[in-house]
Amino acid sequence: MATGPRQRIVIGADTYPPDVNGAANFAHRLADGLARRGHDVHVVAPHPGAGPERVTAGGVTVHRLRSHRTPFHPTFRVCLPPQIRGSAARLLDRIAPDAVHVQSHFAVGRTLVGAARRRGVPVVATNHFMPENLIGYAPLPDRFAAAACKPAWRDLVRVFRHAQVVTAPTPRAARLLPEHGLGRTPLAVSCGLDLDRFAQPAAERTDERLRVLFVGRLDAEKNVQDILRALPRLPAGLPVTAEIVGDGSRRGELEDLARALGVADRVTFHGLVADQEVLDAYARCDVFCMPGTAELQSLVTMEAMAAGKPVVAADAMALPHLVHPGRNGLLYPPGDIPALAAALASVLGDAGMRTRMGEAARGIVARHDIGHTLDTFETLYREAAEAARRLPKPRDRREPRDRRVRGSESPEYAAHSGR
Repeated sequence: MATGPRQRIVIGADTYPPDVNGAANFAHRLADGLARRGHDVHVVAPHPGAGPERVTAGGVTVHRLRSHRTPFHPTFRVCLPPQIRGSAARLLDRIAPDAVHVQSHFAVGRTLVGAARRRGVPVVATNHFMPENLIGYAPLPDRFAAAACKPAWRDLVRVFRHAQVVTAPTPRAARLLPEHGLGRTPLAVSCGLDLDRFAQPAAERTDERLRVLFVGRLDAEKNVQDILRALPRLPAGLPVTAEIVGDGSRRGELEDLARALGVADRVTFHGLVADQEVLDAYARCDVFCMPGTAELQSLVTMEAMAAGKPVVAADAMALPHLVHPGRNGLLYPPGDIPALAAALASVLGDAGMRTRMGEAARGIVARHDIGHTLDTFETLYREAAEAARRLPKPRDRREPRDRRVRGSESPEYAAHSGR
């Protein structure tokens, strides 16, 4: 049930299922949770390339905007602001939301922020972005990649400064924005999880193998190669295997590396799997490993903790908010393969330690229950509306027309107008 009056919320997401990533998963979880509490929830997101322009499922109405494939990722699609401004504006006019909650500063997010400002609609903005999460997709030398991060942060700040409320998933993620010029410190609001969903019993053992698990995108900033390089350094007496769940741009390279290191017979690349198979992987693993260095929260690490698993993680970004050394896992210096191998050996070699750390992990992650997250955002939407009411009324709501191709009308608008 909602903790206050029923609200009409527009969630702007530049990535949304069927995309598979943390930001898309959070947007879906937020929309579904709000709808289950009785709110009228609309998601505005890029068209996935197939399927209807508008779909209602579980109480959430998803509106799809014209999008394009990118050369950097096989499934990720982007919108172009000039092509979606009119469509996004018409959607806001028809929906008349109490608040707009954008999940990024990219095309959908910035377009909705601009349209909301012109209508006096309050904006909540949540940042899931680090430039490092995208630079790895572009074929840029390291020095050019580092230089590209600065204007990327400035661009984010230009959009988010217009929001009444700004949030980030962790205190570390929140500090990043004023460090890059936002001018205020965002609120730290966890992305949240349905913790009960992951609290299934550990799988019964059918062999003596010890399993290290990674779940996530197989892309540059995840550093999955570190797990593969650590395997040959583990004590010979530990029968350790690795399970890699997920897919991404580096999968082929990782499979080649496993063969080159002579550990291919000890590594299973599962690719993308169904939800229950992910739960099963958590249940049968002995330790979860997260070597990523650009994690603003790491939902998969939280999932593993909710499943009662110890975690070995890189001492980077927001991971120390989750992994408390000696309590629910161990941290190691990013990229230090001998230190990673030593941490894995320490946890894998002591069954009692694994049990204690797994129990502690469940306690630490308890404060990240999705119910707390939904409570917080319901309150923030109301507070944003109050802040917006104190602002001067906008004088001009006129919107530029969408740019057309061959004179065609926006497919999103045509679908909604019944044409």
